[in-house]
Amino acid sequence: MSTRSIFLITLFSCLACVHTQTMAQQSQSKPNIVIIYTDDVGYGDISSNGATKVKTPNIDKIASGGLRFTNAYATSATCTPSRFSFLTGKYAWRKTGTGIAPGDAALIIPTETVTLPGMLQKAGYQTGVVGKWHLGLGPQGGPNWNADIKPGPLEIGFNYCFMMPATADRVPCVYMENYRIVDLDPSDPIIVSYKEKIGNDPTGKENPELLKTNYSHGHDATIINGISRIGWMTGGNKARWIDEEMADVFTNRAISFIEKNKERPFFLYFATHDIHVPRVPHSRFVGKSGMGPRGDAILQLDWTVGEVMKTLERLNIADKTMLIFSSDNGSVIDDGYEDNAVQLLNGHTPSGNRRGGKYSAFDGGTHIPLIVKWPGKIKAGTVSKAMFSQVDLYASIASLTGQALSGDNAPDSFNSLSTLLGAQKNREYVVQQSINNTLSLIQGKWKYIEPSNGPKLNIWTNTELGNLAQPQLYDLKADIGEKNNLASKYPEEVKKMAVMLKQIKENKKTR
Repeated sequence: MSTRSIFLITLFSCLACVHTQTMAQQSQSKPNIVIIYTDDVGYGDISSNGATKVKTPNIDKIASGGLRFTNAYATSATCTPSRFSFLTGKYAWRKTGTGIAPGDAALIIPTETVTLPGMLQKAGYQTGVVGKWHLGLGPQGGPNWNADIKPGPLEIGFNYCFMMPATADRVPCVYMENYRIVDLDPSDPIIVSYKEKIGNDPTGKENPELLKTNYSHGHDATIINGISRIGWMTGGNKARWIDEEMADVFTNRAISFIEKNKERPFFLYFATHDIHVPRVPHSRFVGKSGMGPRGDAILQLDWTVGEVMKTLERLNIADKTMLIFSSDNGSVIDDGYEDNAVQLLNGHTPSGNRRGGKYSAFDGGTHIPLIVKWPGKIKAGTVSKAMFSQVDLYASIASLTGQALSGDNAPDSFNSLSTLLGAQKNREYVVQQSINNTLSLIQGKWKYIEPSNGPKLNIWTNTELGNLAQPQLYDLKADIGEKNNLASKYPEEVKKMAVMLKQIKENKKTR
């Protein structure tokens, strides 16, 4: 062998060793990040936040081993805009078309956006999303369900996805993996409509005798698995999901993603279906809570969390993983199906001591559970009263992983990493968005709700929406339940906060 050949072999061996050492160092220095993003779970729905009628021991383990926030907020009182803001670091109300998306909506996050997972890809992470999506798919006009479905998660920063396209109460009721519908028979193509009935499938409105779960409002179209949904669907019979198996399916996929990527830094966005409607938990949990399907779904969610935690411990990567548990918005009780959720509350208070719930401008709409665990980095069993907004997860995780943000990326996300790690450092203010785009501003002890001509009550869910033609001002320190409107007593404070909110809305970014 020539001297030159020996030199080249030695050089390549050294480079390979350096590369291996660098990758190992990166794996050690960059923690795995798992975000369990639940659906419609109120602050008071978990026992670590004071629930007594239902127990959530696995979620409580995150709190006992980490940091529990008492003053954390989603950006919106509904799901699609909250998820948009979390993934983009941008308030959803800055972009049109980010309200609750129909099941056949086009992708609402522009593909040129550097999202949270996209930023982490650049940092060397493998990124995956499992569970609920509800951010639209495909080009303008919506997806072709029978071909490659893109753009989608893989075009905005994810390496892998396994998910439901929208929500469990909307068609199409099928799973999607990467670009394709799972188990789709080409001879039985899927057709979806949100305008008119298509095909001959029975509907809840026309065939109520076929339902195993009756609808209370708005969910009277195509029946899938004995449950009528929003929208009409025909075809895809082999691909249709079974609701009772959904938590198992998603949990197993999440575990599989963790197992496949245990040797390198990974980011998992695990968006559970639970406890959104329809609440049809597995038979293992039916009747176990004493609170009906909603309570049983909470138990199922807690099991899901436990399975993820067991996996991290089994693979010896729990100490290398930042685990975040939160919810997309506040709680809702009756949200379209007759599951006796209201009748079986039995003193349970899903929103804790806050007024309103999902859809509302009152605090119950966006005040959510937030728990963070990272052994060795976050002191176990701590409680933070610091005000925190989910929009700041983007910039905080960027700081954690050493990624700089350009001026246009994550325009409303502030680096609050020290707060996530336990520092009692308040965000300067929090902006909240209700279903009809009424905005609220919290700063210090004051909460201001801008004037709105929207409805005062969601008659379907019996939720106070917090809309008034006049401005509202509440002292949250003295009146956490937002019962006493002080706007007329403190006009200067109203004026100051109205001006501040106007400036936030007019600016293209706040960071």
